[in-house]
Order: sequence, then structure tokens, then C-alpha cells
Amino acid sequence: MDRLIARWAPLALAVLLVVPVAATGQQAARGIGIVNLQIIMTQTPGYQEALATFEAEFKPASDDLEAMAERRDSLLEEYQRTEVVLTPTARQEKQTEIQQLQTRIDQRVQDLQNRQAERERELVEPLELRVQAVIEGLRAERNLGIIFDAASMPGIAAVDPSLDLTQIVVQRLQQSQN
Repeated sequence: MDRLIARWAPLALAVLLVVPVAATGQQAARGIGIVNLQIIMTQTPGYQEALATFEAEFKPASDDLEAMAERRDSLLEEYQRTEVVLTPTARQEKQTEIQQLQTRIDQRVQDLQNRQAERERELVEPLELRVQAVIEGLRAERNLGIIFDAASMPGIAAVDPSLDLTQIVVQRLQQSQN
């Protein structure tokens, strides 16, 4: 899930950039804010449940892959131990068996990664939309021109704590669940 948060952070920053429209007669937004999307996501109501669901759904497949990898490793170890006494034909058969098992493992890994990515989107997207709505509401309420994700900006050495809106966002998300 951390990978998803990292993928979403730059998109959130782009979505939160606001260009004031002077032609509407509105006062231009002046301030900036900082949030930590990683903290917000992990404290968003429903996130821990989504994470538990994700892990439970994919544990059997992960366990199966682990068992296949252990079988491959034991076959490889056995092959390396007995290679010198095997006939060329038996050696080739063992190599083929190991290679076929590795191919099946690779295919299952790719399939599992694809299924995980899709399921992750299904579980987390509704949470992301809620977070985005709260952040956008806070931005508008405080007349901020931009809100940065501190987690995706490693160059920041220090920030005025009054600019950090992370806990306010978390509180509003938690209040909206009650």
C-alpha cells in the first residue's frame, strides 16, 4: 500500500495546485499549507481494514508462491549436489524441470502483481477521494493557493509548524466517519 501512496502523492499535489481566477472577482489565494499524505492515509478511517482485507485476500497466493520457490530451491540444491554423477540426459531433465518451475513461478508472480494492483486501486481509491475532498475543502476554507505533500518533498529542511495541516485533515476524516 505504501507503493500506492507514493504513486498517489505527486498526483495529489498536481490536483491541489490552484490557479486563482482574478476575472471572477474573488480574492487571490495567498497562503500555502503542508500535509503528510502517508500519515493521513494510514490514519484515515477504513485504511487499516482495507489493508487487512488486501493481505487476507492475497495471503494464500503468496504462501503458494513461497512453497513453489522452496521447491525450486530444493530441486536446485539437489541438482547441484548430484550434477557430477548424473548422465547428460538426466542432467538435462533436471535442468528442464527447474526451468519450467521457474517459468511457472515467474508467470504467477506477474499475475499476482497485476491482481494486487487492481485490488489495491479498488480498496484505496474511495479513501483517496475522501482525503482529497477534505484537503481541497481545507485549502478553500483557508484561502490557500497550494498545499504541498511534505512526504514527497525531501528537500524541505524546516517548515513553520503552523503550515502543517496533517492533523486537521486526519481529525476531519475521523469526524466524518462518526
